[in-house]
Amino acid sequence: MKQLLDKLFKNGAKGTSKKTGYMLILALGGLMLIIVGNLFTSSNETPPQQEITHNLDEESEETAKQVKSNEDMTSDISELEESYKKDLESMLNNIKGVSEAEVMVNLESTKIKVYEKNLIYGQQSTDESDKNGGTRKVQDSTEEAQTVLVRQGEGEVPLLIQTKKPEVRGVFVVAKGADHASVKKWIIESTSRVLDVPTHRVSVMPKN
Repeated sequence: MKQLLDKLFKNGAKGTSKKTGYMLILALGGLMLIIVGNLFTSSNETPPQQEITHNLDEESEETAKQVKSNEDMTSDISELEESYKKDLESMLNNIKGVSEAEVMVNLESTKIKVYEKNLIYGQQSTDESDKNGGTRKVQDSTEEAQTVLVRQGEGEVPLLIQTKKPEVRGVFVVAKGADHASVKKWIIESTSRVLDVPTHRVSVMPKN
């Protein structure tokens, strides 16, 4: 750059156009300003690849949370089904004429939690007029339920008042002695009452 400038000034001294030399200098200076400005702009902007990677990371994290939640729910259901299975097998094997009972229980969901709620009722009355000059009174009622919150630590949580057992979809029992009508009837009635499930959802088969 220095050699170029020296050459330009020497040429100007020899009688060439000084105006052309100054224009070249200004052009080079402007070009350098543009280059420097682009460097600063590029350093402040987030590369598109980084933005895409960041969005993918957020989506992956959200998906992982959803999968974890589904896995926890499935695990809870499986544990409840296994607990019901063991208790029912132990009970059925104590019935006269029943032995080697094996049970499969299918639950609708996990335990159902019931929270305290405040019911807020509202009523509004308005007078309406029709084209014939008649009037009528219209009443509008509203009802809103708000979950009751209680303070726990530094935050607030819903007030739990009851935990209901999950609904049973169906029960399958295989046992020795179930080929006798009376024994099969005892198994169905016992299972129905213990799990609070309709008798048509209990299937009993004799075991070889």
